[in-house]
Amino acid sequence: MKVLIPIVIGLMAPASTPAESKKAPKPNVVIILADDLGYGDLRCYNADSKIPTPNLDRLAAEGMRFTDAHSPSAVCSPTRYGLLTGRYAWRTEMKSRVLWAFDRPLIEPDRWTIARMMNGAGYHTACIGKWHLGWAWPTREGKPLDLPFKIGQPGHAERVRLARSVDYSKPLGGGPIGAGFDFYFGDDVINQPPFLWIEDNRCLTLPTLPNHPKILRGSSNGPCTPDWDQAKVLPRLTERAVDYLRKRGNSKDQPFLLYFPLTAPHVPIVPPGRFAGKSVYGPYGDFVHYVDWIVGRIAATLEETGAAANTLLVFTSDNGSYAGNLKGHRPNGSLRGRKGQIFEGGHRVPLIIRWPGEVAAGSRNDQLVGLNDLPATFAAILKKPIGEGAAEDSVNLMSTLRDPEKQVRDSLVHHSVSGEFALRSGKWKMIPSKNMLFNLANDPAEEKNQWNDQLKIISELKQLMEKITVARADKKNASKLSGPKFQLDYKKKEPHDGPR
Repeated sequence: MKVLIPIVIGLMAPASTPAESKKAPKPNVVIILADDLGYGDLRCYNADSKIPTPNLDRLAAEGMRFTDAHSPSAVCSPTRYGLLTGRYAWRTEMKSRVLWAFDRPLIEPDRWTIARMMNGAGYHTACIGKWHLGWAWPTREGKPLDLPFKIGQPGHAERVRLARSVDYSKPLGGGPIGAGFDFYFGDDVINQPPFLWIEDNRCLTLPTLPNHPKILRGSSNGPCTPDWDQAKVLPRLTERAVDYLRKRGNSKDQPFLLYFPLTAPHVPIVPPGRFAGKSVYGPYGDFVHYVDWIVGRIAATLEETGAAANTLLVFTSDNGSYAGNLKGHRPNGSLRGRKGQIFEGGHRVPLIIRWPGEVAAGSRNDQLVGLNDLPATFAAILKKPIGEGAAEDSVNLMSTLRDPEKQVRDSLVHHSVSGEFALRSGKWKMIPSKNMLFNLANDPAEEKNQWNDQLKIISELKQLMEKITVARADKKNASKLSGPKFQLDYKKKEPHDGPR
């Protein structure tokens, strides 16, 4: 199998001196989170990519490109939880899967988040886009909707039936506002009901139809706003994000955080017409090209407002791609597996960070990092302490941002859609449920299983796994995390994964 070799684009912008950096004001922060974008989709990661990504390639040339970055999970909701809280989602009640329609909030009401932390540092904070971390839906009886399901437990038809009691005219609980953001605009989840727009904690449109009349492939049906068009969701989100940056970027009085979680290239695959045929790969490739165009718009808006020079811009994906290899294009490059799975293709993701004057342009970083490390990094930048029991799975990346040779992590836990675990420690990756051990230093494609050849290494990794999953757990959750079903159920099998 051909192994993916990342390429490096040349330097485009010089870094400032340490003296200049110390005088800089608090940086604005923009996080663009693609949905289901693969490690091999970007040309700056995969020279053989059949999809044009000029804006992301330029971003990599202007910032730092991480080659060994991982999402906290191989699926959506748990990754978003980890990115915002610095905490693995399996420490909560959700041990597998993602949130489904009308699920209650996964982020606890008193949980430390980057939004709350940055609010305390004087920032204005906004989330525009896909939330997928739950809401407290109000009922006509004046109480939050109480579904007889665990978070992430399937049962769509019954969920929709019970949600008939929701009063969409009342304020919502939970959501981004409940997680500490000052502002929200979005549709929660593009392929799950209810199909409506939400601003802050209010529904802007009402789902008066019992079902979407033209539901697209990959979506679950349910309550729908009349004339709701799934193809128009991402364009509108993009315009709102641009409008926010124009307003905030021109203001020198208050720094801002924009968390911009996209709905692409997740299904339904709905690139605008003018992007059709831009990729040899087909509609999925066209959708990835559209994501690249959106990144270009965000970058251009930051330039137009004069905010780019003092903005830390992060681009990444919530997990690997679900798409298969076609027409010479491999969405996850040479990595094994895809979205949802415990193999590298499920959770190794592109991560690009541009921070003028602080991060060297055109730099490549091969250190092991996780998206759950962003919260501790932001806290360190702002010199805000993280309290006990908060962001316990987050590591400050500042030293490796300034020097790519600096190691910041010696281990990282991976998690799949079915609840399978893997442990990465140095060059080794252990998947205990499958009796698999790989040396990623010389086998990044996970082709040679060394389980039967490295018994001592396996014993050491199992001890480390237990230490991470139990010793770092909150005291109130320790009993839930230390049982055999959580830690030692190595017989669990992973189902065939599809778009979700």
